[in-house]
Amino acid sequence: MIGGRLTTARRCAQAFSRRGQPALATGAGSHQLTSSGGSGRKWIGHGPKFDSRAILHAAGGSSSWYSSTSPAPASAFLEGYSAHVEERAAMAGGKLGGIAPKPLDAAQTAELIEEIKAAGDGDADAATLVELLTNRVPPGVDEAAYVKASYLSAVATGEVAATLVSPKRAVELLGTMQGGYNVGTLIELLKGPDAELRAAAADQLKHTLLVFDAFYDVEEVWKSADSSAEAKAAAGEVLESWAAAEWFTSKPDVPEKITVTVFKVTGETNTDDLSPAQDAWSRPDIPLHALAMLKNSRDGIQPEEDGAVGPLGLIEELREKGHPLAYVGDVVGTGSSRKSATNSVLHYMGDDIPHVPNIRGGGVCIGGKIAPIFFNTMEDSGALPIEMDVSGLNMGDVIDIYPKAGKVVHSGTGEEVPFELKTNVILDEVRAGGEDPAHHRPVPHEPRAVGPGA
Repeated sequence: MIGGRLTTARRCAQAFSRRGQPALATGAGSHQLTSSGGSGRKWIGHGPKFDSRAILHAAGGSSSWYSSTSPAPASAFLEGYSAHVEERAAMAGGKLGGIAPKPLDAAQTAELIEEIKAAGDGDADAATLVELLTNRVPPGVDEAAYVKASYLSAVATGEVAATLVSPKRAVELLGTMQGGYNVGTLIELLKGPDAELRAAAADQLKHTLLVFDAFYDVEEVWKSADSSAEAKAAAGEVLESWAAAEWFTSKPDVPEKITVTVFKVTGETNTDDLSPAQDAWSRPDIPLHALAMLKNSRDGIQPEEDGAVGPLGLIEELREKGHPLAYVGDVVGTGSSRKSATNSVLHYMGDDIPHVPNIRGGGVCIGGKIAPIFFNTMEDSGALPIEMDVSGLNMGDVIDIYPKAGKVVHSGTGEEVPFELKTNVILDEVRAGGEDPAHHRPVPHEPRAVGPGA
């Protein structure tokens, strides 16, 4: 599965950098955002005739916020979206504010872009439209990301008029998309005549990791006799930054002390407790699926609706202490391998990831024993998994974790419990946001000097 995603992302990066146009790889349940006509197929949504209406047609015709096939009023998208937000907020009786709205899909993103193109700075909905484009479209190689990247690329290169999003801001937003459809445009802007956009593109590439073979395109800009001196300098800065892993060193270090409130689940927690098999249909919708976490009554856990909705009231009560929650259990994460189990825990106990809707990372998981695969999945998500004696920790305790000193201090009693981190790179993985930072390095060989005379 992971290898397949990497292959798809690599193809997307290659398509963007080699052809100068975005391509959407096909797979099970996917379709290409292309328009077929005459003897061949043409790309849409990128180029001098960017048209999000055409993308909307290719993506399925209309937004799912409303079902009418007749022309919709200008406010239909936001009206429908607001109704969706209210519907989700009311779920589970409104506990914890309900659940977050779904990320925008390709058709909805195209509709959003049409409203942005038609809007002016003085429009009452301007800030809302930009916020949705910024934070509610999945990054990477999602189909909606294709639509977003196509529009932002067109704004950045001057192919469509900027309205609510300036060319520089478009470049900055491209830089939040992690990799895939954004990479080609950022590299093209390195070679462009606009100094402000060139510098902005370089800054974004320095912190874009999923570039795959597009690394060689940046290297080519730096080496090529056809590149301007300014383009060579910008490309060299990007290569130097990648070699120095500035994407990692610029992130804040893991704090000396982390204060959390204990969410204690006694006995064994298996992955079916966290991500029930009978609720598998909802796993792609993480906030909805997380409602089923710990949905069955057990010692110390009283669900909102036994067999249906987990202990939201208890989570809400513990949050009132003012600290993030840490999942604590005697034995945690046994059973089948399910990333959805980690997603459910981190939905309540992790941190929002900027510009990535409905997925959270970080957080703390403490267990007397943590199942190896669950432990690794927590690591991959940027969480801090700790194995230690949990017999003295109870539901609602406030504790201070000293990750570098290897101890937990009970804030009420002052009792200290020592622990050892399982590997010597866990804190680097937490700082990186998941996995070993070496796995993220976009340089496919040993770092080397890239300055003049290298």
